[in-house]
Amino acid sequence: MIVIEDLKVSNMSRSAKGTTDNPGTNVAAKSGLNRSILNQGWHEFRGGEVLAVPAHYTRQTCPACQHVSVDNRKTQARFKCVECGFSENAYLAGAINIKARGHRVLACGETASAVQ
Repeated sequence: MIVIEDLKVSNMSRSAKGTTDNPGTNVAAKSGLNRSILNQGWHEFRGGEVLAVPAHYTRQTCPACQHVSVDNRKTQARFKCVECGFSENAYLAGAINIKARGHRVLACGETASAVQ
């Protein structure tokens, strides 16, 4: 079983060109990132069982006490809960939350998207 965030890949890979009044910045870099995302097959699945859970607040929720705050993420890389002091790499803290959501879906039947 793999548990992933239910990300909207089409939103993530939109153009950065902007408009005439507000031109985009780093368009070439964003275009390359979009190509990489789509080439990796994030939008496809190749077998097995995968459970996609809602992505909201996975990066701001404390895995230890469940306190949600934007202040829990002081930097891109570090997570430190302002409520209980739990400290961890931000990506690992997010992964712990995603895994816990997957377990809740399996145990309690909470809403999630099944990817096939």
